[in-house]
Amino acid sequence: MKVWLLLGLLLVHEALEDVAGQHPPKNKHPKEPGENRIKPTNKKVKPKIHKIKDRHSADSTPKTQSIMMQMMDKGRLQKPAATLSLMAGQTLELRCKGNKIRWSYPAYLDTLKDTRLSVKQHERYGQLTLVNSTAADTGEFSCWGQLCNGYICRRDEAKTGSTYIIFTEKGELFVPSPSYFDVVYLNPDRQAVVPCRVTVLSAKVTLHREFPAKEIQANGTDIVYDMKRGFVYLQPHSDHQGVVYCKAEVGGKSQISVKYQLLYAEVPSGPPSTTILASANKVKGGDDISILCTVLGEPDVEVEFRWIYPGQKPPAGVVQQDERPVTIQDTWRLIQRGLGHTTRISQSVLILEDFETVDAGYYICTAQNLRGQTSVATTVEFS
Repeated sequence: MKVWLLLGLLLVHEALEDVAGQHPPKNKHPKEPGENRIKPTNKKVKPKIHKIKDRHSADSTPKTQSIMMQMMDKGRLQKPAATLSLMAGQTLELRCKGNKIRWSYPAYLDTLKDTRLSVKQHERYGQLTLVNSTAADTGEFSCWGQLCNGYICRRDEAKTGSTYIIFTEKGELFVPSPSYFDVVYLNPDRQAVVPCRVTVLSAKVTLHREFPAKEIQANGTDIVYDMKRGFVYLQPHSDHQGVVYCKAEVGGKSQISVKYQLLYAEVPSGPPSTTILASANKVKGGDDISILCTVLGEPDVEVEFRWIYPGQKPPAGVVQQDERPVTIQDTWRLIQRGLGHTTRISQSVLILEDFETVDAGYYICTAQNLRGQTSVATTVEFS
């Protein structure tokens, strides 16, 4: 009986070992070297696609870094904000890193050749210093580095710096104007600006027509207000003509700007439109003659005249009698053409007395403006 009992216990023990071998407990079976540790599964896995950065597109636009610093108290430097507000009378010192720095600042300082402004180039930086500042100095101050090849230099767009500085002065809500009345020309092909700029950021600024008296709304589509420029007419037309002014209000105080005369000028932009006319094309000896050169153009675009005529002083080395005595007079004025259209008429007249045979020939007038030049000619004969 004992033998059968022992035999039964042995059979049960072997059965338990077989079961344990088929289902090993989790994390109890040590994996052999090289054994696959990934549990097989039937789940579909979407392959991961790694995006490759386009180096060319990333590097095509150079990174722009501000090179401007502002000198603070006790020799401390810090980068200026896009817009700064300083008290009038403070000394402004700006520095831009680089050994070939160029500067731009309000035209008011450049026009008057103001001695309060100093621009210096040091070995490693450019320096701009403005002392005894006033509200009139308000504007954009900027600098940029240069890339030079010999004597030819160009602006380095990757190394620039700028800040708009408002100089606040007691009793001045507007940036002072050099005159009490100014003219703004309205051209149909470009924006026009009524330069009402304030010296207090929180000031409310409105635009007004003098007659008939009313406020002109800056609706954002036809007229907008830009703190750095003033009221901008996006698409000027003849209905905008008239006398306007600006009004600024802050803290219960208000101030009126200077007045601006808006004139509409429907003249195409470009080189001068020039004509020439002689008082006579056949002249007898001893008579007087005048030749008129005329340009019709934009009201605010100046024109310069040059003449070439037969009796002119010859180049060096050419044997000829002395230069003929002529009188040249240049004038200009504004005229009204059509309904409310303002045009600038510029004229140059060449007057010659006591006509001689040497004076016969071509008279050439060249008119030049910022957009180009035009030459016209007429012939005068001796009869």
